[in-house]
Amino acid sequence: MSQATLNASPPPAGSTAQPNRGAGMVRRAMSQSGIVLVFLILFAVLAASVPDFLTPGNITGLLLSVTLTGTLASTMMMVLALGEVDLSIASTVAFSGVVASVATDALGLPLGILAGILAGGAVGLCNGIVVAKAGVNSLIATLAAMEIVRGLAYITSHGDAVMIASPGFFRLASAAMFGLTAPIWIMAAMFVIFGVILNRTVFGRDVLATGGNTEAARLAGLNVDRIKITVFTLQGLVAGFCGVLLSSRMGLGDPKTSIGLELAVISACVLGGVSLTGGIASISGVIVGVLIMGCVQDAMGLLNVPTFYQYLVRGGILLLAVLFDRWKNGRRPGLKR
Repeated sequence: MSQATLNASPPPAGSTAQPNRGAGMVRRAMSQSGIVLVFLILFAVLAASVPDFLTPGNITGLLLSVTLTGTLASTMMMVLALGEVDLSIASTVAFSGVVASVATDALGLPLGILAGILAGGAVGLCNGIVVAKAGVNSLIATLAAMEIVRGLAYITSHGDAVMIASPGFFRLASAAMFGLTAPIWIMAAMFVIFGVILNRTVFGRDVLATGGNTEAARLAGLNVDRIKITVFTLQGLVAGFCGVLLSSRMGLGDPKTSIGLELAVISACVLGGVSLTGGIASISGVIVGVLIMGCVQDAMGLLNVPTFYQYLVRGGILLLAVLFDRWKNGRRPGLKR
């Protein structure tokens, strides 16, 4: 039985499925076009009111500042599309950077980079197995992994930052083409790759089908456990790659880095229309969500907004994103489906 067959069953006579479907289509259309309109209005307001916002140097800096969030959001989109969540990505970034730094000094640049990426992939694989095979809620599983992996980062680095001696390691993040550095091009490539995977491949359709209705996906013959393990592993590999790039930018592997990054990534995805309940995601929306988060953060920096007020703004954005997700999916506080 295919996903199309599952979705093709006609509603019973007298049912309200058709109006509900129409309302859902309206919400989805508004979530896609509405978030683009919000971004355009926000960008215009910031360009008009924030000094130096539109300068080429600031725009380039803005893009560079969202590379970590954007690259991770390209795979977090798929995790959320499954109806799952991964809170361990920030710890994985730190751990992978430390592993890459230590391994580069001991084994050389190629093996050091590979070790960092594979360390992230191992974390993602473990998360996927615990969620899919052990049946542990992904929120709890990855919350535990967040603490465990952060501890591993400190243990691997002996509690301190690991300096990198290899000059080639620094060139990973500093290489530039057409005026844009490698992290920006890598983020763009990740958007393209995972956007195509999610929306143009059988695997991507299986991810959306699993997130939309897991039991129906099982009945349709999909290997749900394998899909979940694969997506979490991809998330880990991308987090490992981000850890290597971040260490290259900083010139060291720091176990204390990226704290709170997971909330920024999830906020950007939800702002971009990815449903926290699964089954709905688009890369175009995620890109806009990432840019909104970046513009707000950049503007607060240019206006010298104190750090503690920035926490309020970021928390408010996350709350609004979740409320928007509830509205988009037709939920109301106090009601259960």
